[in-house]
Amino acid sequence: MQNRREFLIKSALGVSGLALAPSWLQGAPALIKSYNKPNSLINGVQIGCITYSFRSMPDQSAEATLKYVLDAGLSAIELMGDPAESFAGKPGNPVNMQEMYPLRAKQRKGDELTTEEKSKLEDLNQQTEAYSKEVAAWRNKVGTAPFEKLRKMYKDAGVTIYAFKPNAFGRNASDEEIAYGMTAAKALGASHVTLEHPSNDEHTLRLGKMGEKHKMSVGYHGHEQETFTFWDTALTQSKRNGLNLDAGHYIAAGNTDLIPLIEKQHRHILSMHTKDRQTPANGKGNLPWGTGDTPIPELLNLMAKNKYKFPATIELEYQVPEGSDAVKEVQKCVEFCEKALG
Repeated sequence: MQNRREFLIKSALGVSGLALAPSWLQGAPALIKSYNKPNSLINGVQIGCITYSFRSMPDQSAEATLKYVLDAGLSAIELMGDPAESFAGKPGNPVNMQEMYPLRAKQRKGDELTTEEKSKLEDLNQQTEAYSKEVAAWRNKVGTAPFEKLRKMYKDAGVTIYAFKPNAFGRNASDEEIAYGMTAAKALGASHVTLEHPSNDEHTLRLGKMGEKHKMSVGYHGHEQETFTFWDTALTQSKRNGLNLDAGHYIAAGNTDLIPLIEKQHRHILSMHTKDRQTPANGKGNLPWGTGDTPIPELLNLMAKNKYKFPATIELEYQVPEGSDAVKEVQKCVEFCEKALG
């Protein structure tokens, strides 16, 4: 019987064979095409991740990032700018980002930097400014072909890119850079770009209008400054402005109305970063999923029940345990979602 079914499958790949194939075999080409590809659409909820989650992995190329995504069992992502832009030929970054990330995070939280840390961060910022000018010149001439090639590579592997986060939308960015970021996002197949909320009404208005021009939505990400009305002004400025809500940071900020916020703004939520953080009373920790205070199962089931279409984006920010790595930990988060939605 097994040999007979294999014979029928092979025969069905021909046009005439497929036309005569029994009903159980009609979908064979589609099944074969999707064989061994990930599927993180769970009970109608698209589980994705931001590739920032893999920042601790040694190889940050687009090809390696794709392998991390596949190994974690994901079929959709928010893609950070560096893997895509490096693939497209962007000049190499001389700045040590492994040094910069923790210093900026410490500064953002309002913690006092030591004299040595201040000096180091100032030097890194100066290097970043010089590098940014070099990158801006490259962006003006790169075109969309490399990004279309990257999109195909990911799509062929079973991964779609729903959001793109290049460092091209800051307040000092030129209109040309912003246009580049949105055009590249479209070439990648993304429905929206994401950036940290600039806390500047003029800039959210500018980005919204640029989004209208380039038919690209803009998702504003927040940290512990998120409130129920945090995005209201941007939403009134343009139909292209939306939320890149961070559920974990919202809890760590001490808010207790996360579910009502999602119910109110679900049409404007472009994607939702998902992590397990504690409330201020419990220390604001960033913990392995299921041990913090973010109601992740409740959020996911709300999305499933109401058929919300925005993706839940895994963002790995808790400490990777010794003996593990970012890919294994993201995979655990995917499994957590599967159990929650099962």
